[in-house]
Amino acid sequence: MAAPVALIQGASRGLGLAFCKHILKNKTTAVVIATCRNPDGAAELRELSAQNTGRVTLLGLDVNREEDVQGAEQLVKKNFGRLDLLVNSSALLHPSGKGETSLRDVSAQGIISTLTTNTVGPLVMAKYFAPLLQKGEGAFGQQPGDKAKQHSGIIVNITAKVGSIGDNGLGGWYSYRMSKAALNMATRNLSIELGRGRPKVLCVSLHPGTLNTDLSRPYHKNVQKDKLFSTEHSVHCLMHIIDRLNISMTGKAYNWDGTELPW
Repeated sequence: MAAPVALIQGASRGLGLAFCKHILKNKTTAVVIATCRNPDGAAELRELSAQNTGRVTLLGLDVNREEDVQGAEQLVKKNFGRLDLLVNSSALLHPSGKGETSLRDVSAQGIISTLTTNTVGPLVMAKYFAPLLQKGEGAFGQQPGDKAKQHSGIIVNITAKVGSIGDNGLGGWYSYRMSKAALNMATRNLSIELGRGRPKVLCVSLHPGTLNTDLSRPYHKNVQKDKLFSTEHSVHCLMHIIDRLNISMTGKAYNWDGTELPW
């Protein structure tokens, strides 16, 4: 089998960077395509690339610009010809940096910006990279003996528990909640379309837990200490889920601990 190929969208810091590190360390033959808006300014990502010569490809990609996504797909197609894993990890809480606590805080532009990054971006990524995932070799996840149930690739959309409609008992955070709920619908739709026939592409939404990152830092005081995760711990948990994915798990959302998250 050829080297596994993983593309991490939003790889310059936080969860995306942790995914890159984990895959490079634990899948010793894998190659990683790491995308972010400004690779030249991503010092830690560039250092990781230098430490793993020949195994990391850096691509400039603003997920809000469809032409960037299309251009990246052309480069990946030319240089690799396939994908085994796509992780959409970039996220925006709100342009202001704070979630809306009431209707007074809601603005059309804030909602549009958040939806564009958190929902539209991952769906456009799927549009362009699905054909390459259909050419993958199923290097991630579990493959059953029945070839009709085997998959060629996996799409992972990083969601959030606050995007669950059934779990919402507090309200607030209109833009972020709506964007993640919509992302979950996109995941479900993708799982249906890309699960028809063969080759199959598995599609799941994964909730990483509350992370010690810039996005959630203003809200850490409300989080129990043992429920505040480093990105490394979260990715370790999420990769454990990814490594055991099979066709029966597609089209669903999962918490970091592997339990199913209600829509």
